[in-house]
Amino acid sequence: MSSMKPVASGSVAAVVIGDVVGSRAAADRTDLHARLAAAVAESNEVSGPLTPWRITVGDEFQGAFAGVGEALHAVLLLRTALAGAPVGEGPEPEPVDVRFGVGWGPVATLADEPRVEDGPGWWAAREAVEEVKRSARRAGLRHRRTSYRRSEGVAGPDPDLVNAALLCQDEVVGSASPRSLRLLGGLLQGRPQADLAAAEGVSASAVSQRVRHDGLAVVVAADALLRRVT
Repeated sequence: MSSMKPVASGSVAAVVIGDVVGSRAAADRTDLHARLAAAVAESNEVSGPLTPWRITVGDEFQGAFAGVGEALHAVLLLRTALAGAPVGEGPEPEPVDVRFGVGWGPVATLADEPRVEDGPGWWAAREAVEEVKRSARRAGLRHRRTSYRRSEGVAGPDPDLVNAALLCQDEVVGSASPRSLRLLGGLLQGRPQADLAAAEGVSASAVSQRVRHDGLAVVVAADALLRRVT
């Protein structure tokens, strides 16, 4: 997917701006960047973006997708990949918390090398990620990590309806443990529960219980519905 070219100027697309929460306080920013780069590269292989995810400045990254539903699915995959620290020898690394702003609207590429992107879609994405930062300061919305905005004068998915679903999704995901998030990421990719259990070194019944009790099945079902949003 990394060979894809940027979205043509004038096209309407679902664009995403993401950044790492609290990255300046990270004990090892080099390791943080490496983990982000690896997750972004993997997501580009499985998500099929119009314009691949790329890290822009420091802890910020962005990408573009054909539809809002595709963008939201890619956001959830990337979020679970970073928050659900991988199983391995030694202590697990700290989960990486990320937030996203999704914008829908016209986009433009002002320059190719280096790539400079602009347009109402990107402005809407910027407004959305800033809204996440503001609202997450409220105790009742502390798990909010995703927001959607539509640029003015453009037909597209209703922001109120999409954001209502995202608020519920973020509450479940934000309350989940790293193991549950690893399981969620696997479920979103269609992996059988038996395979996930083997990877975690737990029984299939233990995975089944987490899927039911931690709301993972609900998130997967909601994601399937959101992916239909165009």
